[in-house]
Formats: sequence, structure tokens, C-alpha cells
Amino acid sequence: MKRLLPALLIVWLLLGMTPVSASATLESFKFATEAEALHFKDLIAEIRCLVCQNQSLADSDAELAHDLRAEVYDMVQEGHSDAEIIDFLVKRYGDFVLYKPPLKPGTYLIWFGPFVLLAIAAILLVRALRRQGQAPAAEISAAERKRLDALLGKPAVHDKDNDA
Repeated sequence: MKRLLPALLIVWLLLGMTPVSASATLESFKFATEAEALHFKDLIAEIRCLVCQNQSLADSDAELAHDLRAEVYDMVQEGHSDAEIIDFLVKRYGDFVLYKPPLKPGTYLIWFGPFVLLAIAAILLVRALRRQGQAPAAEISAAERKRLDALLGKPAVHDKDNDA
């Protein structure tokens, strides 16, 4: 029983800590209707967290994400359109704040970079395969052939050139 008590205490603490830490990161915004709340969640899901970079503003627990969510919430409550909010964020933080940046010269690398790298890799692969197909098979000497036969346990082949 004395061994079981510390293990149960650790499990209880771990389970008890999860809701506390999760509730501390959630922000509660007040909306008049459920449609407004859903609209807000959809909007912040389209915006990238500038700290986490691989999470949306809705998913991030970074301090900056909390601030940006509050700022977007205030703008939504003031009646700004989605386009106005996104334009404001892009002017302040650049196109990186968007998960779907617009197609323009400054974002060509983002849009076309993966395809260019894939094309380069395909060209290199084709060249390597062609070179491999053109290379003649290497011939081995008679001594190497005997050694190989001995290693493989094959009977020695009588060599006509060595009869003389």
C-alpha cells in the first residue's frame, strides 16, 4: 500500500494539472450570437501565429497570439470587415501572417519554390539514371574471378589461357 500511494499521487497530480493548464490558456470572448463566434473562430483560423509559425492564431498559446486575438476581436466588435482586418494585419506584419498569401512577385518563392525544387530533383535523377545506363559493366581479372569462385564455393573453371 505504501508503494501504491506515491504512484496514485503522481497520477492524480498529472491528471489534475491538465485542466488547469488548458483553462489558463483559453480566452473567453463574448459574442451576441453563435454565428458571430463561429465567424471569429473562422477568421483567426486563417491567420498564422507569428511566433509559432506552424499554428493558426486560433491554435496558438503564444503571448503574441493572445494579443492578436484580442485585437482581431476588438476590430470585429467595431464592425470592421474581414478584408479590413486582414489588410491591417498584412500592413503591420506582412504577407507571412496569412496561410494563403496572395500571388505577387514578393511571394513567388513561396508559391513556386517547391515546384522548382521538384523539377531540379527530377532532372538530376534522370541524368543520374542515364549515366548509370551508359556506363559499361566492369570486367574482373582472372585472379579476382578465382577468388570469387573460391568464396562462393564454386569449382575452379579451367582457364584455356593458362594451359600453355
